[in-house]
Amino acid sequence: MRRFKLARNIGLGIENLLLHKLRTFLTMLGVVFGVGSVVAMLSVGEGASKEALEQIRKVGSNNIIISSVKSVEEVSQSTVYSQMSIYGLTYEDQHRVSETFEAIEQVVPVKLVRKEARLAARSLELRIVGTTPTWFDLLERDIMAGRVLMPGDAQNRAGVVVLTEFGARKLLATENTVGQTLRIGGSYYKIVGIVKSEAGMAGNIQMPDEQIDAYIPIEVAKERYGDIMTRNMAGTRMREMVELHQMIVAVDAVEHVESVAKGIEAMLQRFHKKEDYRVSVPLALLRQAEATKRTFNIVLGSIACISLLVGGIGIMNIMLASVTERTKEIGIRRAIGAKRRQIISQFLIETVVLSTLGGMIGIGLGLLIPWLITVFAGMPTVVTGKSVILSVGISISVGIIFGLYPAVRAANVDPIIALRHE
Repeated sequence: MRRFKLARNIGLGIENLLLHKLRTFLTMLGVVFGVGSVVAMLSVGEGASKEALEQIRKVGSNNIIISSVKSVEEVSQSTVYSQMSIYGLTYEDQHRVSETFEAIEQVVPVKLVRKEARLAARSLELRIVGTTPTWFDLLERDIMAGRVLMPGDAQNRAGVVVLTEFGARKLLATENTVGQTLRIGGSYYKIVGIVKSEAGMAGNIQMPDEQIDAYIPIEVAKERYGDIMTRNMAGTRMREMVELHQMIVAVDAVEHVESVAKGIEAMLQRFHKKEDYRVSVPLALLRQAEATKRTFNIVLGSIACISLLVGGIGIMNIMLASVTERTKEIGIRRAIGAKRRQIISQFLIETVVLSTLGGMIGIGLGLLIPWLITVFAGMPTVVTGKSVILSVGISISVGIIFGLYPAVRAANVDPIIALRHE
């Protein structure tokens, strides 16, 4: 019986709204744009945050990245006169870090040098990355062809190289990928594999790999290129001695990452007279990015809710006008026995129907806008079920909150005065 009455009241509410189609449509637009903006803004914010978080995760939340950097003193001295700059991480640092902290599972050393690579008539400057096979365990990258470095390559000091997809396309072109002999500087290497790189920035952390990387065993890099690099810049000969350019430290558990990072930093401060290193913790950046994401979503959601508030005020305004127009109808219903709660439910149902219908159309608009942004602007967007449910809940709440006052006002109309109303 109650279900029948509710269905009848909803039907009457829709019928009354259809009597003024244009007014109903214009009133509903406020809710449509409000709900649409909530869904669209939250999806844009979610997409941007997800992309940033995904980049940080690719560095590894259990990893700590320690990089060699020139200290302020080294930079100022090297601009005044030519000399050999000695800075950065050492092989001894690698040994200390490996032996000191029980929570550390792996320490991957990285040695970098830039050399020109040649294959037949094609050439490209590559960043040679001397490292161990464990590099590919800590920073998982898709293997496009062949294989990555193996323990046997280091033991045999094999002249093998793994290229990135970008370097392979530039150098190999139409040639067979794996098995070619590549000349890098004055040395020859056999191409054993091709991997996909994830070059760029992950928040404030530089990704360990670049598009033009070529991976070789670190023992081969030490043997063939040494620790001293010479560069000619603007007529000045610059010489630098760096034993290790980077160390990637893998910690056994996420909860130990930050404490181990602080311990490593304290140890490096003890053995380095200059601050010629930088410790980066992707986990800390990940937490910061997640906190920023929450704030970003709250701000965007608040802005979108303001437009819903405006739509709600529009609904209240129209319903108050409707109460005035239907005063005589209200008086007749009260005179034949209608109770106040029945009058309230009648007007409240009309308001909720209006806001809910507007909310459904708004969700459709909110799904369309992110799709258009992704297609035409290339920005990633993610529509979550949470944002859709939130929008529906808000639209229904708007109908109840802003429809309650007009409904109560209609119920409080004096039947005698209402019957005399023209």
